[in-house]
Amino acid sequence: LPGLARAYRLQEKASKVGFDWEKKEDVWKKVIEEIEEMHEMEAEGNMPKLEEEFGDVFFALTNYARFLGINPENALRLTNEKFIKRFSFVEKKINGLGKKLSESNLTEMDKYWEESKKFD
Repeated sequence: LPGLARAYRLQEKASKVGFDWEKKEDVWKKVIEEIEEMHEMEAEGNMPKLEEEFGDVFFALTNYARFLGINPENALRLTNEKFIKRFSFVEKKINGLGKKLSESNLTEMDKYWEESKKFD
């Protein structure tokens, strides 16, 4: 299984035997705690621990998704598709000006990115 789906399944399995949070608010606190730990490792420049903490953030967010009744794999797939759609819109707009994306700048691209949101 992909890592995100596996994390979800592991957490479901643990929950079935009673190893789970009682309230989603506590799960969210864990997400925040993991983000803070990740930032600490980034500040220290500890790349091996940073990668581990980054994984912990994903794991905690996956657990929060489970508490919300959201399949995180599906949620990420939807977001990927939304990004592709929006980025394609930006690319078409820039190309319509007779330019390549590499000839544009972030301000111009962001303008079209915001415009693309109207079509979601």
